[in-house]
Amino acid sequence: MYEPLTAIAPIDGRYRHLTAPLEAMWSEVAFFRYRLHVEVEYLIELARVPEVSLPILALPDRDVLRSLVTGFDRLQARRVKEIERTTNHDVKALEIYLRERIRESGLIQAQALLPYVHFGLTSQDVNNTALPLMLRDSIERVLSRGYQRVLERLEQLAEATARRPMLARTHGQPASPTTLGKELRVFIERLHNALRLLDMLDYPAKFGGATGNFNAHVAAFPGVDWPAFADRFVGERLGLMRNRTTTQIDHYDGLAAIFDALRRINVILLDLARDCWYYIGLDYFKLEVRVGEAGSSAMPHKVNPIDFENAEGNLGLANALFDHLSNKLPVSRLQRDLSDSTVTRNMGLPLAWTLIALESLARGLEKLSPNAAALDRDLEANWQVLAEALQTILRREGHDRAYDDLKALTRTGHPLDRQTLHGWIDAQSFSPELTAELKALSPFTYIGTA
Repeated sequence: MYEPLTAIAPIDGRYRHLTAPLEAMWSEVAFFRYRLHVEVEYLIELARVPEVSLPILALPDRDVLRSLVTGFDRLQARRVKEIERTTNHDVKALEIYLRERIRESGLIQAQALLPYVHFGLTSQDVNNTALPLMLRDSIERVLSRGYQRVLERLEQLAEATARRPMLARTHGQPASPTTLGKELRVFIERLHNALRLLDMLDYPAKFGGATGNFNAHVAAFPGVDWPAFADRFVGERLGLMRNRTTTQIDHYDGLAAIFDALRRINVILLDLARDCWYYIGLDYFKLEVRVGEAGSSAMPHKVNPIDFENAEGNLGLANALFDHLSNKLPVSRLQRDLSDSTVTRNMGLPLAWTLIALESLARGLEKLSPNAAALDRDLEANWQVLAEALQTILRREGHDRAYDDLKALTRTGHPLDRQTLHGWIDAQSFSPELTAELKALSPFTYIGTA
């Protein structure tokens, strides 16, 4: 019986309740199931080719074959692994398993089908179609929900704080004010842009025989347009995009683009996590206190931003592996080496770390509430940030030393408050209208279009 407490990796132990949805795509059972799906659909598609000496499969026959995929579970996977102990080759073991199941299926055409199981294929025709299917389903069925949850909470916070003025900080120093809602919308726009780029990418597949040329297919049935068959099978039946000129394996450029797109999204999420951490440290956000939670084993008062810290750490782990995947997979010696095999088996890991991070981010964002008192306090304490507005208005009025005058006023090493600023304005020989305009400025309203 599986015990999370004995798992080596936390994604299968401590965080298994979060990563469980990915089990349907990235477990060993799932990998066999996806490859079995490819094998079965290929067999069905072969039966549609008039030149191939296969009986036409009626709908009930196709349903029986597809039931071998839908019914594939741990017990079936154990049988494949049992065969693999002899073959020492997982795809060959799956081929033998499929032959066994067809014999047991009761299909009248079973004997005629058997020679065409895995017909003309190399293992990478199966792996390089199963893997992009697994990746696509992971993103569309699992990660997309995590992205949506983060975006929805960001939208709620941005809407609630759209008019909440906030002291900006550039280089960590007080700068021209903004609004809290607008700064959150920066991340909303970035995420939407990055997700749109991800959506534009195709999920690529390789399907072309031992060295990509359909050698065996053409030798057996030279009258069939095998590239057209493969385009139709991969595109229409599997919903993928076939790379037409390949070696024995996919060149992985398309998968690398997807990994890079996922990494870019994670960089944005990491930036969000760090900014939220800083805002909490500045007391601009309060963290919800939950009964029973302990922030520190030693300091009872602590309420820590652990969700954002956990997100940052897991996003870093995910991106380290995304980076390795996108750099390593497109590099293979000549027509094939095996170094991609062990690497592709780990494609689920960065997705799992990303999923954990998305859960942490969403949970952290749901605990946040703006702290008006702290936001107001910092604005009131930093009237010097109006220097930009003052010198710009004075330039408009023809004062060519406006920048230097405001520099001298604000860089004294002492805080500049409202009284001191207004005293300086009064001491200048400005017109009553200009004086009134300058005095009307406030850190609380100097927010431009934010």
